[in-house]
Amino acid sequence: MRKAVILSGVVCFALATAGCQKKTEVATLDPVAHGKYLVNFGGCHDCHTPKIMSPGGIPLPDTTRALAGHPENEPYPTWMPTDLQQRNAMALTNPMLTAWAGSWGVSFATNITPDIETGIGEWTEEAFISAMRTGKHQGQPNGRNILPPMPWQSLAQLTDSDLKAIWAYLRTIPAIKNQVPLPVPPTSAPMPAP
Repeated sequence: MRKAVILSGVVCFALATAGCQKKTEVATLDPVAHGKYLVNFGGCHDCHTPKIMSPGGIPLPDTTRALAGHPENEPYPTWMPTDLQQRNAMALTNPMLTAWAGSWGVSFATNITPDIETGIGEWTEEAFISAMRTGKHQGQPNGRNILPPMPWQSLAQLTDSDLKAIWAYLRTIPAIKNQVPLPVPPTSAPMPAP
């Protein structure tokens, strides 16, 4: 019995120090590597990267369009408020998980590659951090709201060095030209085809 308690204590200590070691490894990464870690851990690809279907029917990130947002030529979800009620849902999404419809209208995952014309290539680091802290597009005080499902409220809790690391990483990924549609307000959201 005593050996089991001691062994259990050793295992708990090993697991705790392994967690500390991982935190230390992350803290010593260069900003770009740390930013990549945060982007991957934070699930940015879940919405900002279009999906392709695997043979088993599972949507997988399309790495050729990583973080390019909702594809410009793809249709977006059509909805009516009754669709949400009938499905007992707060939101509907397309199969690529890049467009979302809800009480706010229709929102599209933004192109966060460094493309100058269609991505965040013209943004500054300060604008990016401000957008993540305030929930305003391009960090502009009078800018449009960043809409669901973007979890900017969670990102606002990151440290400045974390947000700077994400920014540094996003500057290193391939720029992809992809003009994402503007959000559709709820009053103009299209009705589904009959």
